[in-house]
Amino acid sequence: MAAIPIDGDGRFRGYASVFNRADAGGDMVMPGAFAASLKRRRDRVRLLFQHDPKEPVGIWDTLREDGHGLFVAGRLVPGVARADALRRLIEQGALDGLSIGFRTLRATREGGVRKLWQIDLFEISIVTFPMMEDARIAPPQVSAGAAIAAATHTIRNR
Repeated sequence: MAAIPIDGDGRFRGYASVFNRADAGGDMVMPGAFAASLKRRRDRVRLLFQHDPKEPVGIWDTLREDGHGLFVAGRLVPGVARADALRRLIEQGALDGLSIGFRTLRATREGGVRKLWQIDLFEISIVTFPMMEDARIAPPQVSAGAAIAAATHTIRNR
């Protein structure tokens, strides 16, 4: 059984965007593109389902750029029907996509790729089909000891 990427309190994490990779629409987010927006909007970036403003499902606790992309950690709000359904879908591995909703502030074009240098981020959604293939909810961190124990259990039970 694969690791469940959501904990008992509905918390999950992952990457909402990955730097220097073109998405299915030909956009490539560049490092630093989120910096100004995160400073300005940190507490107002919404957690939605399928980019629908009528479907808020949770709260983002962490939004930060790192060397890989836009790392996010959030939690689904219990008692919200859609959030409760999403939690079950994520637990079962049926849904794991993330996608950003933004307005382009500065971009250049090279060939068929639009490089996004500065964007105004206003929402991040849990989605069925992300435009950026690597924008996904990630499995939780597992300690080395827990990984060894799980592998030992698997080997012994073959």
